[in-house]
Amino acid sequence: MLIIHLLQGGRPMSTIVIHGSTRENGNTEYLAHQAVPEQHTTHIYLRNYHIEAIKDERHSEEGFKKIEDDHHTIIDQMLNHDVIIFATPIYWYSMSGLMKNFIDRFSQVVREPGYETFKEDLQSKQVYVIAAGGDNPGIKGLPLIQQFEYILQFFGSSLDGYLIGKAGRPGDIKNDSKALSEARMLKEKLSL
Repeated sequence: MLIIHLLQGGRPMSTIVIHGSTRENGNTEYLAHQAVPEQHTTHIYLRNYHIEAIKDERHSEEGFKKIEDDHHTIIDQMLNHDVIIFATPIYWYSMSGLMKNFIDRFSQVVREPGYETFKEDLQSKQVYVIAAGGDNPGIKGLPLIQQFEYILQFFGSSLDGYLIGKAGRPGDIKNDSKALSEARMLKEKLSL
């Protein structure tokens, strides 16, 4: 499940983790930090950015209006990395609202000047999902994984793997030895 090509053009692959939790130092964040090397990794915490909700203007004559927020800043950073990891707590059997809001805006990005190759650019990335939840997440978190698979299929890409941890209360993830073991395996692969 956690197989990845290690070198891109003879250099270590760069990784970006997009964190969707509203809570600092939460279970998902902890698991993600266990899964990525310190070097060549950028962490983006969506809770620290201002991202407007999408206003669906796909079918209006004027199209989408320009929005002044931090969305493009994150998109540009995301596109400058080889590996993208979406790290989200499992909220009501799906991704967090912060993550959903960020991804919903992809509908606007694909139509904006300067992002004409957004779809193709995403196809060249390796994409993983790291999630944690408390209510039987190994089963009930699978719709979340399927949601990411469909998002990536839209772009002509695919999900390279996922990691789901069991954690309901703060700090519980430290008791999920299986998830932590899988996180260490991913970290080793990304470190080469």
